[in-house]
Amino acid sequence: MDRETVWQADAEALADRIVSLLTVVRSAEAEIGALLVEIESRGVQELFGYRTTARLYEHLADIPHAAATRTVTRAQALHPAHTLDATPAVAPATGTAALTGRLSTPMIDTIIDAVSRIPATHRDDAERDLLAFAAEGGHKQVAALGARILAHLDPDGPAPEDTEPATPARELSLRRRRTGTWELTGRFDDETGTRASALLDALAERRGTDDLRSPHERYGDAFSDAVDLALNSPDLPAQAGERVHVMVAVSLTDLQSGLGTATLGDTGLISAADARLHACDCKLIPAVLGSHSEPLDLGRARRLISPGLRRALFLRDRGCAFPGCHRPPRHCQGHHIRHWAEGGLTDLANLVLLCGHHHRLLHRSGWQVRIAPDGHPEFLPPRFLDKRRKPRRNNIHQPLPFAA
Repeated sequence: MDRETVWQADAEALADRIVSLLTVVRSAEAEIGALLVEIESRGVQELFGYRTTARLYEHLADIPHAAATRTVTRAQALHPAHTLDATPAVAPATGTAALTGRLSTPMIDTIIDAVSRIPATHRDDAERDLLAFAAEGGHKQVAALGARILAHLDPDGPAPEDTEPATPARELSLRRRRTGTWELTGRFDDETGTRASALLDALAERRGTDDLRSPHERYGDAFSDAVDLALNSPDLPAQAGERVHVMVAVSLTDLQSGLGTATLGDTGLISAADARLHACDCKLIPAVLGSHSEPLDLGRARRLISPGLRRALFLRDRGCAFPGCHRPPRHCQGHHIRHWAEGGLTDLANLVLLCGHHHRLLHRSGWQVRIAPDGHPEFLPPRFLDKRRKPRRNNIHQPLPFAA
């Protein structure tokens, strides 16, 4: 409606226009959800280089990460994925109805919440009843109907636990799964828990206004940073006469191509692309192996980025150089703009300081970095974020006060 039509419209016409627009918006949101599930099914990292579909959507939609995560989670509950190991959609009929634009987001969330609590054998019938009631009632009434259906199917509720397990003073389990991920569980006394909480709170602070990580992601990154800080501590006890370290073994050919695999530690396996990330800032030991992987010759261990060059990086970048990141230098790694395995030099003109999160993002997505004519790094976003690829810089870290 143009402005003149709006001025002339009566109350009914204004309301009808709002309802019409809401239908279009809701239908578009439902279609976006279906597309996100399709991306998830095909593999978001293979398509776009992002670790999760929520990470991709937060950048595409320019919304907080928590909102992007809610959108993806809602979409997964509504639309079935096309992979054999995917979790079935909780409310597929609601997903079909949402595409027509007649369901609000609160109504969709209410139906998903109600259906997910109902035993699987009764979900189809319950979802059909809830959708029929949604045509006349609001989301609060639908929630009440869902509660009544659940009470009818399970009047006793979940069985209470008979015993309360004793809480040990300090207990920790770190277990590697076959998928290559690690699970950490533990229980601690109040003093240890308080000290650990204070440490992680300090490391999990948001990196800036554009840091859209969820609390769980921020604390996961904080734990990784705490491990790095502990490994770099000069007081860390030695193992077998050496400082604690993690060995990554990869062939030069795979390292140069980014294809193939690398050995991580004793039993782990990572991609050669991940090995390239670790090889940006590492201690290098060249080795010649025989046909049966026996070492024939070992070269001298050398640190790629010398302490002097690292200090120069600290002075120039003042922390993570990625736009909007607050991370200080001690939480950062040196990244080779042109990888040394491809002939890139280990000098200031080919290095940039990055925190672990943005280091991974740069290796796995369409982001690129270069050194501008003034000697400072600037970043070019992927085309799906900015078709012009306008360079961006970190304007958070202040330059040295005596810089020319």
